[in-house]
Amino acid sequence: MTNEEILKEIGRGCTDIVSREELAEKLSSGKKLRVKLGVDPTSRDLHLGHSVVLAKLRQFQDLGHTAVLIIGDFTAQVGDPSGRDSTRPVIDQETVEKNAETYTQQAFKVLDKAKTEIRFNGEWLKAFVGDASAGVSGLIGVAKNITVSRLLEREDFKTRMKAAVPISLLEILYPVFQGYDSVAVKADIELGGQDQIFNLLVGRDLQKLHSQCPQVVMTMPLLIGTDGARKMSKSYGNYVALNDQPAEIFGKIMSVSDALMLEYYALLTASDMAEIKKLHPMEAKKRLAALLIEKYHGREEAAAAREQFEKVFSKKELPAEIEVFKVEKPGKLSQLMAACGVCGGTNEARRLIEQGAVRLDGVKAPEDLVFEPRDCVLQVGRRHFRKLIK
Repeated sequence: MTNEEILKEIGRGCTDIVSREELAEKLSSGKKLRVKLGVDPTSRDLHLGHSVVLAKLRQFQDLGHTAVLIIGDFTAQVGDPSGRDSTRPVIDQETVEKNAETYTQQAFKVLDKAKTEIRFNGEWLKAFVGDASAGVSGLIGVAKNITVSRLLEREDFKTRMKAAVPISLLEILYPVFQGYDSVAVKADIELGGQDQIFNLLVGRDLQKLHSQCPQVVMTMPLLIGTDGARKMSKSYGNYVALNDQPAEIFGKIMSVSDALMLEYYALLTASDMAEIKKLHPMEAKKRLAALLIEKYHGREEAAAAREQFEKVFSKKELPAEIEVFKVEKPGKLSQLMAACGVCGGTNEARRLIEQGAVRLDGVKAPEDLVFEPRDCVLQVGRRHFRKLIK
């Protein structure tokens, strides 16, 4: 491709590019660029929302550049305030380390491992704040050049101050910590979701202070979660994890609205949107679910998940294999549901029963049912089954 074609392709789908002229200059320089993406391991799984930015990072790898994937083992404990209307809960070091293990494994479902440099920002940030000889003078040098008014420009802080919602000092410092990552790895380009634009621009400022050529900032659209309301997030429970089982991915995709399904096609696949719009929405969703499962689990698993879905929900048949749970004594159905693992707890179970989402041998379960031990099939929603035996 020509430089102009490369610039057009690499910029496709981006929300912000700061600046396009600098990006063109870097891409045409012939230099092997260092393209940074930071992720905080605040949960065990990467999800489809992460894959939007990871796919853009893979584009750079395919052009011969180096992906620098920063696992925020330090910043995860601080808590990124981006897009938040309240302070994130503090995550302990042990949990962060366990989550980080799965992040590095799952990222290679998208990235080329041979062209990826994995770094942990605790490598430089722990010294930056904790070692008087190595770090504190550096922190002071940076902090005196970043004004409070600059940090409070971000929209999420403005919204929280207007609503009298507390903002912690750590949250104010978060953009400084993330920005210093760019200095530490000498990033040429940094990628992120569109809610990250403030943090990424702070990285440019800090690089200038350290006499580095400022990174180009590129942001991608946020993927809306399966609830159709908020961005995809583990904390909101509206996510599709890359490590979800194929049947779970298929069921989640089939549950989204028709409009959201088209957005998923646009952000997660290279499909011809004109062709997709010609399909019946049900068929389009099935194809989308199969495409995503094939990408992260393989073609055979995608075909099996589609066949299973159609068998259970289109033909109204039961799955070939259902987990067995033995019921030893009478009790409330809500407690039984929690015990056999088809829901998160008794409160959720009661809500599902009230919504009519619980069936016993195909018959809607009444509220406040006391279940007497017997052999039957418990179905919760469209995807969860248990074979109950006495």
